[in-house]
Amino acid sequence: MRQYRPGEQAPKSAKYACYDKSGKCGGSTYLEKGQRFPATQHEGSHYEEEAE
Repeated sequence: MRQYRPGEQAPKSAKYACYDKSGKCGGSTYLEKGQRFPATQHEGSHYEEEAE
């Protein structure tokens, strides 16, 4: 699964889950194509597109 870092642009409109560096999910957010992934509270966190 492709991982996205805070500040990158969303490649498509979808719901994305945020994971910390230990793999724990910290919630999700819906982004429109071109919007930037929001900052996270923990260093090393990333986003992944949620499966439908």
